[in-house]
Amino acid sequence: MNPIDPKQLKRDATWRAQDILFGLERVPESQKLILGSSDFGVYEFDVAAEKPERVAFTGEGHTSYVTGAAIVGQTLVTCSYDGKLIWWNLADRQLIRKVDAHEKWIRRVIPWADKNRVISVADDMQCKVWNVETGELVASFTDHPAMTPNNYPSMLFAVDVSADSRWIATGDKVGRTVIWNAETFEKTGEVETPILYTWDPKIRRHSIGGIRSVRFSHDGNRLAVGGIGKIGNIDHLDAPSRLEVFEWQAGKRLHELEDPKHKGLIEQIRWAEDDAWIMVAGGDHKGFVLFYDAASGEPLHAETSPGHIHGATFSDDGQTIYVAGHQMIERFAVPQEAVPAESNPPKAAPAKS
Repeated sequence: MNPIDPKQLKRDATWRAQDILFGLERVPESQKLILGSSDFGVYEFDVAAEKPERVAFTGEGHTSYVTGAAIVGQTLVTCSYDGKLIWWNLADRQLIRKVDAHEKWIRRVIPWADKNRVISVADDMQCKVWNVETGELVASFTDHPAMTPNNYPSMLFAVDVSADSRWIATGDKVGRTVIWNAETFEKTGEVETPILYTWDPKIRRHSIGGIRSVRFSHDGNRLAVGGIGKIGNIDHLDAPSRLEVFEWQAGKRLHELEDPKHKGLIEQIRWAEDDAWIMVAGGDHKGFVLFYDAASGEPLHAETSPGHIHGATFSDDGQTIYVAGHQMIERFAVPQEAVPAESNPPKAAPAKS
């Protein structure tokens, strides 16, 4: 997969929706997107179709917002605010099993494909590892306090596993990321990003922000942590998107990147295959897709979206990005003439609406 040239990226298609889409995954070797919705449903959406339409997964599904999705082989696992993880068969879109996974809202589930596992995090502050084949719990661990320093419930928003399967990272509401040994599930490090958390005791006595995304570089040496900068009005996401990058084993902060032109939460982070750039996506009432040079921290490219972006995923060849969020799905792509010949995929059927 050739790294995308961010400066060549253009919006290619937009599909409007009536709901909020929190979970987004793409079925490998296809243009089929898996969507988790605020209407509690799980859907397949094939953007290669001439007129893409949602096809629902069937069975006794979730009873609240579907906040994440992970694909391992032919199995889809989705998570929800209902505290359940649900296993689905990708081929026939049928329910396989439902597990009472967490005691509070599940924020994210991610694939750990080479171990045939998925990893979930939730507001019970637990990170849990699950066997995809059997649905059995492999491990449960935490070093995240249940309460904030101001004695309000905390939240565990973010999780990632390194490409070499050596490390797991989890990030919470108050700006603390913990790194775990992925073999023993023992704590091996941590980084602090307190600016990502805003506490206002004067107006509403509540807080906002937190770590909404964490991502290891492909070599595993760096860790990107995303959220929002200091907020003035805690009833709105009126602050710059904020990304901090660390050499986490050395405890060294490399970058503190804020973009006042693109406000809101960084919900998704991706590194280039060669770790040359970092892509972030998120938003407030509108959305953004931003690229930064990983070495210098300099901005490379920016795209906007009509809605807050919650999910982002790449095509197999790395030249197309799909995003989903508030009432929309969008596709950003490098024009075919700008893609190196060896990475050109077959052209998709027209799908713009």
